[in-house]
Amino acid sequence: MSNAPREPFFPADRSIRASKDSVDIRYLGEVDYLEAWDTQAALAADRAAGSIGDTILILTHPSVYTAGKRTQPEDLPTNGLAVVDVDRGGRITWHGPGQLVAYPIIKLADPVDVVDYVRRLEEALIKVCRDAGIKDAGRIDGRSGVWVPPDRKVAALGIRITRGVTMHGLALNCDNTLEYYEHIVPCGISDAGVTTMTKELGRDISVEDMTAPLVDALVQALEGELAVADHTFASAPDPTKGLPAQARARRDHSDQRSKGTV
Repeated sequence: MSNAPREPFFPADRSIRASKDSVDIRYLGEVDYLEAWDTQAALAADRAAGSIGDTILILTHPSVYTAGKRTQPEDLPTNGLAVVDVDRGGRITWHGPGQLVAYPIIKLADPVDVVDYVRRLEEALIKVCRDAGIKDAGRIDGRSGVWVPPDRKVAALGIRITRGVTMHGLALNCDNTLEYYEHIVPCGISDAGVTTMTKELGRDISVEDMTAPLVDALVQALEGELAVADHTFASAPDPTKGLPAQARARRDHSDQRSKGTV
């Protein structure tokens, strides 16, 4: 397994899910970020209680910045756009039209293997990008997400696992603008760039084009039908290593919901 500090807890061809039932795929269209976060939280609680099965939410968001627990003051936007402090890992990123978002609400099998889960999400994204024509899409050791050489991120990941259930997930840049990234330090990484599938391939790649391939690849990766392979082409410093959680990101969700933005 690439980039992992140890071997995964499960063989590559074994499902990482606790359940053998089919995954419920919900296509939500464009959803306000805070509304989607509330939906995730409710579904995750239900999944932990065993009252629903595994679910993947497929959606897009209106333009918004979201700040993970390791976001630093220097990362924050200079353009006045709303920022939502969120309980996922990582630092700041942008969501908006033209970007395909997936939130898996999955009960992971015991023992929970966070590294393997992240690598499986990356593997699904790498497959989607390569099948579309970005043949060199892969990983940078030390940095999550999917990258195009030498240093352009095409898909970002940020997750949270509570009571063995996953929340948050991934965002694939299809044909979105890159303007909003210019006003932040994306994912806390100042020495690399951001790209889209459309920019890399020189033709329009829409959210609609990538939805079915991404859903298929995610399910295959979680089930072990798509095995994690070594797609690492570089290494770089981890932008979250050694950073304390910031007070901004520790504010609870109810406070976020009432205030909306910060």
